Amino acid sequence: MKTEVYPLTDIQKGIVGWESQTDPLNPRNYSPSRKWFLLFLVSMITFISPFASSVFAPAVADADLEFGNTSSVLGTLGVTSYLFGYGTGPLILSPLSEIHGRRIVLNAATSFFVLFQIGCALAPNLSALIVFRVLTGIGGSACLTIGGGVVSDLFEPEERGLAMSIFSAGPLLGPVLGPICGGFIAQGAGWRWVFWVLVIVGGTFTTFVAIFNRETNPVILLRSKTERLRKELSRPDLRSCYEKENRSEDSSITRLILGLATPLRLLFRAPIVSIIAVYIATIYGCLYLLFTTVTSVFQDIYGWSVAISGLAYIGLGLGFLTSQFIFGMASDRIIIRLKARNGGVFEPEMRLPISIFFASFVPISFFWYGWSAQAHTHWIVPIIGLFPFAFGMMGIFGTLQTYIVDSYPQYAASGFAAITVTRSLFGALLPLAGPYMYHSLGYGWGDSLLGFVTLGMIPIPLLLSHFGAFLRERAAFV
Repeated sequence: MKTEVYPLTDIQKGIVGWESQTDPLNPRNYSPSRKWFLLFLVSMITFISPFASSVFAPAVADADLEFGNTSSVLGTLGVTSYLFGYGTGPLILSPLSEIHGRRIVLNAATSFFVLFQIGCALAPNLSALIVFRVLTGIGGSACLTIGGGVVSDLFEPEERGLAMSIFSAGPLLGPVLGPICGGFIAQGAGWRWVFWVLVIVGGTFTTFVAIFNRETNPVILLRSKTERLRKELSRPDLRSCYEKENRSEDSSITRLILGLATPLRLLFRAPIVSIIAVYIATIYGCLYLLFTTVTSVFQDIYGWSVAISGLAYIGLGLGFLTSQFIFGMASDRIIIRLKARNGGVFEPEMRLPISIFFASFVPISFFWYGWSAQAHTHWIVPIIGLFPFAFGMMGIFGTLQTYIVDSYPQYAASGFAAITVTRSLFGALLPLAGPYMYHSLGYGWGDSLLGFVTLGMIPIPLLLSHFGAFLRERAAFV
């Protein structure tokens, strides 16, 4: 199963690494139960954070009424401003996790996330609410990118498909379940209780993670080991195997500056990351465009209440769950089979063929959902129409994000940061155009436009599967 030879300690050469290929301190050698438990801890927080991004959507009309807001743009920002935090937080938090460790950064960021939920619950006006939503998004963004690093730290390539399907469930299911719960909370207790619930649940999860989570970044673990051996052996010349020889004496400030630049360097210097970031961002932006219409469609066209309209997202939820099961079961098996055909040599591009299958489902939903809503068909028809989009989106996210981990394992968190920043900006900005687009084109042609865009993007995974290796070699990220 093991595909990587780990660097070992060579004291004579001044290099500190692992004591053996089976060193129990190496996160890759943890027991399966410990690996899955650590992944579960991160995935737990990674569910509540995206859940917070959309749980306020059904309640925004109540907040508008209380604050006397009549602007659809400001009302939309009350929901999507959270994603502006997602777009800035990873640029700082992901590199910090690769410099100072996953655990301390995750604990600090999630605590920040919970504290500013209190600000949202007590917001005196809409402007303050929007600002607090941005701040909670910054804190909530850490888990999205650090989780990708944890998957890279713990799992071999042949295990990452299932691990990534579990981790990806939160970022995709969370925004879907958010409106379902938010509608009932807002109708039963008022819109401010949406945020008090986030304080309670988020605070509980954060406490649990702070107690039981452990550091998994091998760079940090070996850096600590190196510092200990320098003192014990009086060998200041020792350096970690993960440190370049000319950087072993870099100051903390220099290391921080270089680390903070890593996500942007990946985004603009690694074509694979650039292409995947734009593709995922487009799909993610379309998801939040749907969020801006689903509630209004079922309230205005079908006469549903605020609470019941959240149930319209069930089609999306079932699509995500079905896709998660299929992707988790099939992805790693395909990798093992392709690796065997390749003489036992793993190549990251082996991850991509299955994504073409999933990508073909995404455009279906836009034509189905848009025209069924336009025609005022029975309510079950547009709900079923949302299923293919979620099915395809989950498979695309799981495949392409795992491909980034496979291609740049040491910089997995920063690679996730580059993707998260791009998709969050699209998710925050595209919905602002939603009301104007649907007003001009109607639901049928408005969603058809999105369908044609996603249809035109289907060949991207196919092109990457053929030219990905070439791009990685010609534009190697160092």
